[in-house]
Amino acid sequence: MSEMLNVENIFAEKVFTNAKMKERLPKKVYQEVMNIMEHGGELSMATADAVAMAMKDWAVENGATHYSHWFQPLTGITAEKHDSFITHPDTQGKMLMEFSGKELIKGESDASSFPSGGLRATFEARGYTAWDITSPAFLKDSACGTILCIPTAFCSYTGEALDKKTPLLRSMEAISEQALRIVRLFGNTEAKKVTPSVGAEQEYFLVDKDLYMQRKDLMFAGRTLFGALPPKGQEMEDHYFGVIKERVGAYMKDLNEELWKLGVTAKTQHNEAAPAQHELAPIYETANIAVDHNQLVMEAMKRVAYKHDFRCLLHEKPYAGVNGSGKHDNWSITTDNGVNLLDPGDTPNRNIQFLLILACIMKAVDTHADLLRQSASDVGNDLRLGANEAPPAIISIFLGEQLEDVVTQLIETGDATKIKKGKRLHTGVSTLPDFVKDATDRNRTSPFAFTGNKFEFRMVGSADSVASPNTTLNAIVAEAFCEAADRLEQAEDLDMAIHDLIKEYMTEHQRIIFNGDGYSDEWVAEAERRGLPNLHTMIDAASTLTTDKAVALFEKFGIFTRVELESREEIIYETYAKTINIEALTMIDMASKDIIPAVASYTGELANTVIAVKEAGAMGFAQMELLNEVDTLLAEARNALTVLEKETATAAAIKDAKEQAFYYKDVVKEAMDALRTPVDKLEMLVDSTIWPMPTYGELMFEV
Repeated sequence: MSEMLNVENIFAEKVFTNAKMKERLPKKVYQEVMNIMEHGGELSMATADAVAMAMKDWAVENGATHYSHWFQPLTGITAEKHDSFITHPDTQGKMLMEFSGKELIKGESDASSFPSGGLRATFEARGYTAWDITSPAFLKDSACGTILCIPTAFCSYTGEALDKKTPLLRSMEAISEQALRIVRLFGNTEAKKVTPSVGAEQEYFLVDKDLYMQRKDLMFAGRTLFGALPPKGQEMEDHYFGVIKERVGAYMKDLNEELWKLGVTAKTQHNEAAPAQHELAPIYETANIAVDHNQLVMEAMKRVAYKHDFRCLLHEKPYAGVNGSGKHDNWSITTDNGVNLLDPGDTPNRNIQFLLILACIMKAVDTHADLLRQSASDVGNDLRLGANEAPPAIISIFLGEQLEDVVTQLIETGDATKIKKGKRLHTGVSTLPDFVKDATDRNRTSPFAFTGNKFEFRMVGSADSVASPNTTLNAIVAEAFCEAADRLEQAEDLDMAIHDLIKEYMTEHQRIIFNGDGYSDEWVAEAERRGLPNLHTMIDAASTLTTDKAVALFEKFGIFTRVELESREEIIYETYAKTINIEALTMIDMASKDIIPAVASYTGELANTVIAVKEAGAMGFAQMELLNEVDTLLAEARNALTVLEKETATAAAIKDAKEQAFYYKDVVKEAMDALRTPVDKLEMLVDSTIWPMPTYGELMFEV
């Protein structure tokens, strides 16, 4: 029998937690660190040295030989450079292990080798990493050994943010400052800080390693670029929440254990809708720690998959025609004295503070729906959003029947005198309990849904960082809070001013509320009638970052400068073009080297069969019909390959990043689809022993 796992004993054992700091630091040093974590400021060098020594000693005791400033550049993944603790030997030749406060606080990295959107030229290499004191250091075990990882921000020599974390931290300060102004209006003088909390649910696919290695598209693009649907997919809905297979269960067990050691509160695991698709969900955490932890989750998923002879696919759409993967970003804001500002209570119609905050969020989401859509953009997500499996690309808010009714009353009469109550659910079975239902249902087709005491932003892609969506959410809500507070703080009659502002905001922005079926064509038409933006693709949404409205928002709170926003728009175009170019070149490689030769060989076998049948005296109609069908599709594929080769070369030669991105979207992707169509039909006709790669059925069901 295997040894029983004690989660309490292993949880956060690889994390330099506040408790470990308290044990290892002098009391005054620890208090200074805690004060800066809570209220900001700079550590004295003496304190930084003490923290660095304690952190190094703990890490070395746990087997660490190196440290790394762990940061999140604009690649969307993490980066790390390892430096050992060793320093010059002493006069006796003994090696010393040292780590200073200066090394803890600041590091240096080559800024020109990461995406910068023109902020850094090749010859302008210097960039800095700065310790994020609010996110704990941790130990990462790999073939390199044990590394002390220190979460940091990353900026250029001239001070521009080159990462995902710096703007996120700026946005957290902005929403805290503006939300405090709101709660002060209601007499809360105890709160000193308001913190956005995030829970990022993570969906993923597993595929057998040996099958993965036979698919160039999975290896190079992270998704299948060819593939016909198997006889059985997810039609029977038997995989969702189904019994977890033994091999997958072993993977999940090891994944949980690794995450728990890293302090990640992995809570829920289950099978998702598609075969070989699964989900992991954590408990809510402070936004920047949740972002760090989600990066660790994705890294651990891939690393643990190797140990179980799997490969983990985080692409939003690894298989065409099958449910893709998302990352539901659950967002709320809470004061440091324990008040969740999104908790409506038992009588939301009388909870004036909640109604004001709700009205501000309605205003924020409606005003900046384009920015919120952009924040969930990546190349893979273009294949998922609006595909009747995920929210549409149109932003709307789902409030549920109870809150929608309250909002309607406030708009129509200025007062909500009643609320809809949850009724009792009667099961009709004497041994099962009856219980009170929630006052409203859930809506899985909504991109931004209120779910009781939080909003669930369902548009984020599974491979993407959750930093950008939360930066945008924090920023747009901070702006709405600021504008409301500016008016209300000057009001002579505060109660009436709040009442009027709630009604005004809800009336002006009621178009953003939609409780119906977000998958329907009717909603697309209705959204257009309401004037809501419908930005279909990543690059359609890119320019929303640099509108005057967006620049004013982000510069007002010091989250982004115009230059930083322009750089990010440029990076979006570059990323899109590079991604589609890799996919197109992969298709060309697979079609020209594997698929077309295999099909040509098969047509030769068919031709020989036709000759043999006719020589035997039969007509050979069936054989001829199959040969003609395969030959026709082969010719179609060959012609489509020629077009794709030409258009990919044309796209690669375009110098302007935006023009190039749109050429890949409008022309190259169309050529890719034209090649895929005959190839997928051929897969259904060619002998399975000749087809040169594993099929969808094998990839999804041999797990």
